[in-house]
Amino acid sequence: MMDISNIEDLEKGAQVATSLLQERANDVRANRVNWQSYLQGQMISSDIYSFISKFDSGNAESRSAMLQENPLQFASTFYNLIGQIAKDQTLQYILTMLDDGLQEDKARVEIFKEFAKKRKESVWSPFFHLLEREDKFIVYQSSRIIAKIACWSKEAMDKKNLQFYLNWLKEQLSKPGNEYLQTAARCLQMMLRVDQYRNMFVEVEGISAIVSVLAGSKVGFQIQYQLTFCLWCLTFNPDLAERMNRYNIIPILADILSESVKEKVTRIILATLRNLIEKPEEKEIQHVHALSMVQCKVLKQLELLEGRKFDDPDIIDDLEFLNEKLQASVQDLSSFDEYTTEIKSGRLEWSPVHKSDRFWRENAIRLNEKNYELLKILVRLLDTSKDPLILSVAAHDIGEYVRYYPRGKNVVEQLGAKQKVMWYLGHEDPNVRYEALIAVQKLMVHNWEYLGKQLTDVEPVRKDTPGMASVKG
Repeated sequence: MMDISNIEDLEKGAQVATSLLQERANDVRANRVNWQSYLQGQMISSDIYSFISKFDSGNAESRSAMLQENPLQFASTFYNLIGQIAKDQTLQYILTMLDDGLQEDKARVEIFKEFAKKRKESVWSPFFHLLEREDKFIVYQSSRIIAKIACWSKEAMDKKNLQFYLNWLKEQLSKPGNEYLQTAARCLQMMLRVDQYRNMFVEVEGISAIVSVLAGSKVGFQIQYQLTFCLWCLTFNPDLAERMNRYNIIPILADILSESVKEKVTRIILATLRNLIEKPEEKEIQHVHALSMVQCKVLKQLELLEGRKFDDPDIIDDLEFLNEKLQASVQDLSSFDEYTTEIKSGRLEWSPVHKSDRFWRENAIRLNEKNYELLKILVRLLDTSKDPLILSVAAHDIGEYVRYYPRGKNVVEQLGAKQKVMWYLGHEDPNVRYEALIAVQKLMVHNWEYLGKQLTDVEPVRKDTPGMASVKG
């Protein structure tokens, strides 16, 4: 099992994870700044010139010696340069040098914290200001520095600034065609390893943003890995692990798992699924998550993965764990559990329970539980889905509910389902029209024996995918 405390250092993968930023950073480093000209133009003081020229031309050892001798000069110099230099190219160089300097020794973030405290200023303000610049390299290099100070300092980021920064990162995920998406995801990977920051990310609707990106059709494996890594980090918080599948995470991860060819993507998805069963403290939530995985055909994927050869012991361990838990949940699976899991997943299909008279006779009244939770989901699917299969099954189930629950008609009318079902009488798909027609008849008819005779002359084609309905006679 992968553990967040001993996972390989993220920086080892950073060259891939921030490829565009790193590529441009290499170009920036190659364009050395002529600090002498800034001194002669009286744009920087002699103290700043003396420190920055020496720091820039030194090696790691000499830089370390400089900081030991006068640590606050390090923060003072960079703060002054960031505040005084307007030229994009020079600012790119300053930020890259600072980012490299922090990477060289993580403890250096404390120097910035101490300097800001002595000046009674915010350590974040200069960098937040740079997030508004036009130059995207400056923006995202600043973002990396913010993440490093937030994650590596002894004192956590305060709530107000944390909310601002996580909200900003979330917005970067949603920007169409964002060429620095990997860098934004990289910053999030760092931030969400810190437990204090996880709840705030959920508060700013961060999970929804991640899910929207992962559910998109043009997501490369690198982004799949990085954003699933973020979800994996969140699952280490038991309270969040209990709430996360409200965002439909399990179906989306199951889909990616079924298509993934990259071992690191497979590994992080399996680790996340494992946490969703292992970390919640409520047994009922563990059970619900396991059933959701069964519903999303994860067992089939585990079987296929076990046929592949993996050298990574974490993958083998997680495969065994998930297989054991999901097989056990299948043994305990009642028909109503199966039905509930399917409805909550939003992925309706003609599974056997839908056509079972016994199921509806025994369970129709249970659709009233939790303030009509399942019935409301069916109504919502009629409202939002464009999939003819889902619409057909939803209309059918509403009809069966009315048929087997005596006060079902009143409930369905109060939820606005009757009008929605009637609207589908004119749907372009013949199966949807058929199921809507039968549901409407069930809503109207009182004599079930009479309706039963009518139905013997009309049958739909039952397939996993919508087909042509056939009419006999």
